[in-house]
Amino acid sequence: MTILVTGAAGFIGAYACRALAARGERVVGLDNYNRYYDPQIKRDRVAALCPDVAIAELDLTDRAGLEALFDREQPTRVLHLAAQAGVRYSLQNPQAYVDSNLTGFTNILELCRHRGVQHLVYASSSSVYGGSATPPFSEDQRVDKPLSFYAATKVANEAMAHTYAHLFRLRATGLRFFTVYGAWGRPDMAPVLFSRAVLEGRGIEVFNHGRMRRDFTHVSDIVAGVLGALDHPPADGGPDAPPHRVFNLGNHTPVELERFIAVIEQAAGRPADKTYRPMQPGDMVETMADTRAAKAAFGFEPATPIEAGLPEVVAWCREYFSAH
Repeated sequence: MTILVTGAAGFIGAYACRALAARGERVVGLDNYNRYYDPQIKRDRVAALCPDVAIAELDLTDRAGLEALFDREQPTRVLHLAAQAGVRYSLQNPQAYVDSNLTGFTNILELCRHRGVQHLVYASSSSVYGGSATPPFSEDQRVDKPLSFYAATKVANEAMAHTYAHLFRLRATGLRFFTVYGAWGRPDMAPVLFSRAVLEGRGIEVFNHGRMRRDFTHVSDIVAGVLGALDHPPADGGPDAPPHRVFNLGNHTPVELERFIAVIEQAAGRPADKTYRPMQPGDMVETMADTRAAKAAFGFEPATPIEAGLPEVVAWCREYFSAH
C-alpha cells in the first residue's frame, strides 16, 4: 500500500509520515514549503522526524504536477493535510485560502476519484463549529455559522467531500482537529508563540482578557487518531448513506487560557509578561470536543494532559530557537 501525505512538511504531516513509515507503509509526501511561516522550520522538521520520506515540492493548484505525481506513485490512500491554515491570516489574505483550501482540495478530490484511491482522509478543523454550536461540540451539531473565512473553507471541504462520496462513491473521512500542539509545532500558534516569548523575556498578548478555553490536543494523540481513521474507511450504505464521515479529534478536556500560561511559566522557570487584550475577530471563546464517535469507530482515546505535553514544547523551543 502506498500512502500519499500532502502537507508532509507540516506539523501534523511530518509526525504522520514518521508514524506511517514506522509501521512499514510506503509513504510519499507533498508540500509546497510556502512562506506562511519560515520554511526552514519545515525543512528542519522533516530532517528530524521523517528524513527518509521522499517529499515532492509541489503546490496543490498545480493540476498537471499533481496528475504526474499520482500517475508515478499510484497512491492507494491519501492523507490530505495540506491547507492554508490560520484564522487571523484569513482576514488579511483570503485568496490564499481559496487557492489552497478550495481549488487545491478540488484537485485532490478529482484525482482521488479518477485514480481509484481507496480512501481519502482530510483535515478539517474545530473552527467549523463557529457561532452555531455549543460545547461539547459533537459531529451532529450545525456548522452553518463560521466565524472566519478559514473556517468557511473547512466547512466547504466537508460539503465537497460529502458530494464526491454521494456522486462518485469516493470513501472520505474528515477530521476536525482541536488545537494541536507539541514539539516542532507551528510557530504562529499559542503553544510555541507563548513558550518562545516567556523564554526570551518578551511580552505576550492574552486575548479576551484571558477568558478563553481551548481543547489542547497533543500531536501524538492526534496522529494515533489520524492512523485510526485511515485504517477504517467509511462503509458505503447505498444512495442514502454515502461513504463519508466526519470525526472530532480533540482532548475533550478544555483548559483555561490562564492555566495554560501557568504551565508554560513553570516549565520555563520564569513569569510571563502578560498584556490583556479584547477578543480578536474570528476567534472562538471555547472549544471542546465530543470524541465518542471517534472512540467507537477506531478506538480514539487521547491520553496526554498539558502538564505532560507543554514542558516538551518549552524544552524544544529552548533548544531549537536558541540555535537559530
